[in-house]
Amino acid sequence: YNKVDYATEKFNPLIEGEEELWSGKPKKSAFMFNQIMTMAPIAIIWLAFDSTFIGVMLSDGDILGEAGFGMLIFLIGFFALHLMPVWIWLGNIITANQKWKNTKYYVTDKRIIIQNGFIGESLQTVYYKDIKNVNMHVGIIDKLLGVADINFELGGTSNTATTSASFLDIEN
Repeated sequence: YNKVDYATEKFNPLIEGEEELWSGKPKKSAFMFNQIMTMAPIAIIWLAFDSTFIGVMLSDGDILGEAGFGMLIFLIGFFALHLMPVWIWLGNIITANQKWKNTKYYVTDKRIIIQNGFIGESLQTVYYKDIKNVNMHVGIIDKLLGVADINFELGGTSNTATTSASFLDIEN
């Protein structure tokens, strides 16, 4: 079935007798840009709000007041958690290159395969009989970068957990 060539450490998702018609990856610049821009407006506004609030608190010479060191520990913990959207956004940026390396798309004579992941790799298989509709999306940024997203709406006979699959940032 699926074999790993341990000499090259490359995973082959094709089933014996299956013919690969096309394989590809997302365009790196577009993929990285989308990873950076995902959540960017929310994270930047959130960071600006919290930074302003922290700045106002620090500008007060007597930040701790009578509450003392316990209040300082509480505030550090509070803002560490309250800045979670910023940490998630930074995590997307830091892990984007590895996600791109692990993302590959296959079209075979039997099915569509989407391989992706950060540390581990996951595989999504879509058989042609399960595809209900195919849509292509080209946004303004996609047009500038020369890419498109291809979305496969799923329906049909399988018990697939997801209702769609996508090839993201594909050239040509």
